[in-house]
Amino acid sequence: MDSADHDDTPITLTQHILAQQHAFPEATGDFSTLLHAIEIASKYISSKVRCAGLFNLYGAEGTTNVQGEVVKKLDVISNNSMITALRRSQTVSLMVSEENEEPIYVPEHPRAKYVVVFDPLDGSSNVDANVTIGTIFGVYRKQGPADKPAVLADALQPGSALVASGYTMYGSATTLVLTTGEGVNGFTLDPSLGEFVLTHPDIRCKPKHTIFSVNEGNSMYWSQPTLDYIKSIKLPESPGVKPYSARYVGSMVADVHRTLLYGGIFMYPADSNSPSGKLRLLYESNPMSMIIEQAGGKSTTGTARVMDLVPTSIHERCPIYIGSSQCVDELLSFFAKHEATKKK
Repeated sequence: MDSADHDDTPITLTQHILAQQHAFPEATGDFSTLLHAIEIASKYISSKVRCAGLFNLYGAEGTTNVQGEVVKKLDVISNNSMITALRRSQTVSLMVSEENEEPIYVPEHPRAKYVVVFDPLDGSSNVDANVTIGTIFGVYRKQGPADKPAVLADALQPGSALVASGYTMYGSATTLVLTTGEGVNGFTLDPSLGEFVLTHPDIRCKPKHTIFSVNEGNSMYWSQPTLDYIKSIKLPESPGVKPYSARYVGSMVADVHRTLLYGGIFMYPADSNSPSGKLRLLYESNPMSMIIEQAGGKSTTGTARVMDLVPTSIHERCPIYIGSSQCVDELLSFFAKHEATKKK
């Protein structure tokens, strides 16, 4: 039989990971094992999200997390799933989760080379309404000696040090988007196979698209550059220029995924109520920034590249404007103009 007869055989996430491993003869397989652990956790979380309504998994668990947010039942399931899968992989010496106040050390694997940071269920405040939610993750190499346990500094690295980032989105389909620093690929969970298969190879973010995504309910608290930029795209002064369309889900995974595929800009600015922003730098803004940058887009706080920020605490927050390169550049021009006006 001619090999061409098999050209329609899908490429699975496992095959993709192993193909990347084979490109590095010195690879030990630890990195592939780690990514496979995240794949396993994503499948488990997806199965629980799918049956949440049937088995009473909606609603609050009864506690609040370190962010002061009400913990949902699915938050707990997702967090435990990620921690368990990563611990069992024997490749991780330290984890940071949105749901845990302190870092999660893995003393039984002190020589493990990797540190994983994650938001186990982004957008979970929307879960009872069956809105798209997701898991965000980033992977760092441990910086200290190989024979020594991980320390907090191993987690407090800038986004530029990430070796992999991704998210798994639980919506009309379960989609895992991954970058290991060599472009961005998207995989969709095929229920008939029980495997993630490559459906979005080499994703590129359009240089510009007329969609903006932001919670305008907070606009009375925004800084002047943000207000001016939003006004310019909603009420363009140039003849014939159409205004941007607004699209906002309220789940970072969903809003950034749409921005990645269609283009445009997603933003969660700092404001007078939240001077440091709302989204967490380590396990939300940095991983998403790596993905968007690898796809040709940009990510900024308005004054600095997000991935250049060095975290000082594991739950540190930052403002973020992320998406198509030209859209972000236009936004930055308003910050530059405002700064120049202040100096006069």
